[in-house]
Amino acid sequence: MNSATKSARRRGPRKGDVKEQAILDTAMELLAGRSFDEIGVDELARGAGISRPTFYFYFESKQAVLRALVEQLTEQAFTNSEWLTGGDEDQTPEEVIQSGIEMGTKLWKDHGPVLRAGFDTWGSVPELRPFWEAITSQFVDAAAEQIKAARSAGLAPNGPPSARALATALIRMSERCYYMASLGVEPSLSDKELTATLTTIYLRSIYGTDSPSATRPASRLR
Repeated sequence: MNSATKSARRRGPRKGDVKEQAILDTAMELLAGRSFDEIGVDELARGAGISRPTFYFYFESKQAVLRALVEQLTEQAFTNSEWLTGGDEDQTPEEVIQSGIEMGTKLWKDHGPVLRAGFDTWGSVPELRPFWEAITSQFVDAAAEQIKAARSAGLAPNGPPSARALATALIRMSERCYYMASLGVEPSLSDKELTATLTTIYLRSIYGTDSPSATRPASRLR
């Protein structure tokens, strides 16, 4: 993560700090049943078994707590995505992209309330906007690099659109699909449908085919 995504903690976190983690765990539990606006600092402190002044030793605000939670989840998503990080060379494009979509679907299913709260506050809480823009740019930049690599290797057709424009559209589309699927509102997609649909869109948009590995030599799949 770059400097714009650093959590607004009062001090640097220490590994195994149970009080800081207790605050984060409390926030996650409360968000499962209530909106972020309805949650106060006193509740976060009480749930973590600490006083309000002690809370401010760890975080400067409740927004900083939400930011730290989102940072943990998005960093996990990014580092575990083999497509975004240019990971396993032995996997086909279909396998790598599907794996990344499956991971995103599960992340939103398991942590939808936290991620939705983050998305819902980026426009209403000014200090969170640069944080969200930096996170999104990190994903877009990584996706654009993978598209450029596929085009340079002759595995994907050249633009238009540019690699970055295509990456931006795909990442933004995925965010919205994950968001709505995590709410379960109609019309919506099941986890299986969401994974299959997004995988197909990514493959066709980037490679121009559902099965790029079937039309390329094995030595040039990545």
